[in-house]
Amino acid sequence: MNSFAELALLSTLQETLAEKNLTTPTEIQAQAVPALLEGRSVVGVAETGSGKTLTYALPILHRLKTLELDGNPIKVYGEPRAIVVVPTRELGEQVAKAFKPFTHTTRLRVRSLLGGTTMEVAKRSLQGAFEVLVATPGRLIKMMDAGLVTLGDVRMLVLDEADQMVDHGFLPDVRRIVKKCPADRQLALFSATLPPAVEKLIAELFSGAEVIRSQGSHRVVASLTTTNQKVVDGKRFPLLESLLGKKVQGGTILFTNTREQCDKLAEELEEAGWPCVVYRGEMDKSERRRNLKSFRDGEVALLISTDLASRGLDVEHVGRVINYHLPRQMENYLHRVGRTARAGRPGLVVNFITERDAPLVSKLDAVRASPKVSLKAK
Repeated sequence: MNSFAELALLSTLQETLAEKNLTTPTEIQAQAVPALLEGRSVVGVAETGSGKTLTYALPILHRLKTLELDGNPIKVYGEPRAIVVVPTRELGEQVAKAFKPFTHTTRLRVRSLLGGTTMEVAKRSLQGAFEVLVATPGRLIKMMDAGLVTLGDVRMLVLDEADQMVDHGFLPDVRRIVKKCPADRQLALFSATLPPAVEKLIAELFSGAEVIRSQGSHRVVASLTTTNQKVVDGKRFPLLESLLGKKVQGGTILFTNTREQCDKLAEELEEAGWPCVVYRGEMDKSERRRNLKSFRDGEVALLISTDLASRGLDVEHVGRVINYHLPRQMENYLHRVGRTARAGRPGLVVNFITERDAPLVSKLDAVRASPKVSLKAK
């Protein structure tokens, strides 16, 4: 498939694709969308920023609208026909936002059921009839136990960012959700990486699924330029100030490995006159959301974070990622750098390296995606 126009999608979906100037599918979209449209269950493994949300959103909306047009509209309240399970509230909001433009023409209804909101908000989300539910596992289980949502009419179930499900300890909830759906439901699982726990889940619940891997999975994307900066005598901050003096298009995310490092760096930046916001665990959720919004809206150019921001967040204007402290695991590195150079856009990654980072730096040679990626220290 070379263009979305080749797909046998409903005209309402094609209209929205044209309006959004979406003509050429990404690699994972070209492979997985036709399979999902044919009703096959799919496991998709693709690098971050590769367009996985649209990969499942189009088949979901096509199938559910077709049911309605064939005289089988949804009638029962609290019985969605498609569920997208996500590990975090932030990702859930992004997924719901990605669906929204396509609901204007299809008139399908997408509701969110996400952790971090009050039970009253959750209950209001379930009022009336709706076709698609985007939910975090824990909140969905609570609503199921309360009898406010049932899964007996689910036609498609998607597990998005499955590797994060593992990290958040959601696998028991995920298994329960899958088993509550009809036996003939269509399944889809998407993940940037396949840790052992996810492979076990696939073997257990997705044994008949078609596994689709993009060539870029477990690699950095080709539109990413990477340079390494050698840290001498532990002096990171002067190196950082020199970098920040070089303007880039879009915002910058600076990654640290611990909450303490995150707070210390934010304090140093503020004292030096560099406005920034913090996004990490163990902080007030409303403050974290405000900080992310101010960064996303371009009100502040620097976001300082732990690995909490490395997974799932899609901020369009991130032009640069700086690994102020490199992670120890390649998997975490791939998630971090996936915050920039998304959907074919260019991006820059700068790694601060010391001698103790040598094992990871040597591994990066194996995942180099293009001649642009320079792994020599500068």
